[in-house]
Amino acid sequence: MPENPGTIGGYDALGVRDLRPGTTVSTRQHRLMDDIDARIVAFLVRDARASYALIGGEVGLSAPAVKRRVDRLRAAGAITGFSARVDPAAMGWTTEGYVELYCGGRTSPEEIGIAVRRYPEVVDACTITGEADALIHIRATDVRHFEDVMERIRAESFVVRTKSVIVLSRLVDRADALAPMP
Repeated sequence: MPENPGTIGGYDALGVRDLRPGTTVSTRQHRLMDDIDARIVAFLVRDARASYALIGGEVGLSAPAVKRRVDRLRAAGAITGFSARVDPAAMGWTTEGYVELYCGGRTSPEEIGIAVRRYPEVVDACTITGEADALIHIRATDVRHFEDVMERIRAESFVVRTKSVIVLSRLVDRADALAPMP
């Protein structure tokens, strides 16, 4: 059978065999993982400490086969790491808020990123659409600490103004939101 475009020797970038006769896999549109890989990732998102044997029992593979797939997914960058989910309040971070940054001149996203990475209270930052240049998620021990962080961020040379909101309660917190869609 002739090799499909987007595959190497009949395998995609993750080493998943393309078994569809006569089909074409576009390099722009091919999936990073097959259904079994997606089920493995979904299991790991729910419980990153699960053994390969336990996962294999759920997806119908041996433990070594699961390990090979996980290793392949890690090498390809589909799995970027493993971590524990911790209640921020248990760590003393009882206040959280979001800050819109409005920057002057031609401030690049890289400049913003370098600056806000210096603050351990900044847990997430991204460029956004709309008037603001960036949105920053901050966790702090209390409102006074949040205000202190805000003052330090406002002192950055490129910051023209900020707009902030403090979270009162979390309505949805999907730690497993990045699990593959069913």
